[in-house]
Amino acid sequence: MNEALKTIDLTPLDLAALLCSRVCHDAVGPVGAIVNGLELLDEDDSAETREMALDLIRKSARQASARLQFARIAFGAAGSAGSAVDTGYAQQLTEQFVADEKVKLSWNTPRLYVEKNRVKLLMNLVVIALSSIPIGGTIEVRMEGDAENPVFHVDARGPKPRIPPHLIDLLQGKSESGAVDAHGFQLFYTGEIARASRMKVDVSLEDGLVRLVASPK
Repeated sequence: MNEALKTIDLTPLDLAALLCSRVCHDAVGPVGAIVNGLELLDEDDSAETREMALDLIRKSARQASARLQFARIAFGAAGSAGSAVDTGYAQQLTEQFVADEKVKLSWNTPRLYVEKNRVKLLMNLVVIALSSIPIGGTIEVRMEGDAENPVFHVDARGPKPRIPPHLIDLLQGKSESGAVDAHGFQLFYTGEIARASRMKVDVSLEDGLVRLVASPK
């Protein structure tokens, strides 16, 4: 890491604003598609158009619901302080979240109640894995250890895998300017969750895959 990099210091207001923007970014696409479907129904009520519009609305509504339910856990409070989250529930939400992506998700973890921030970290690592294979591919999630000392492995394999720009620095809470924008916020936020959950994240690009490993400090 470049020693000239500065520590990112966000005010609570800026952190909340960037987090809201991140959630809205995921929701605005399918919600906009629902509006388009309703406008089609207003313009043309023929049987063919109606069926096409309803298919669009159904698909987009499912997608919006999946993204918002995922965000509720991955970016939200997910219960009171000190609570745990069922990894099986996290799996269900993550499978729904990636259902419309060009990836195949393989989730192999025991069903356990794990500290909520650590489950949030795992779900956010899957989001990073998605961005590392923009053309599509496979994401494999594995867990070693137990609920108290989990080690998460998230492997993303696909054509031309890449490590997202500035990933290592942003995970460590650093940037050249000491600030972070909406494009880098996901990476920075994942690093913040890792620190809050007393975990470290290692990243590597090897054998045609991007490997993310989160383990207790």
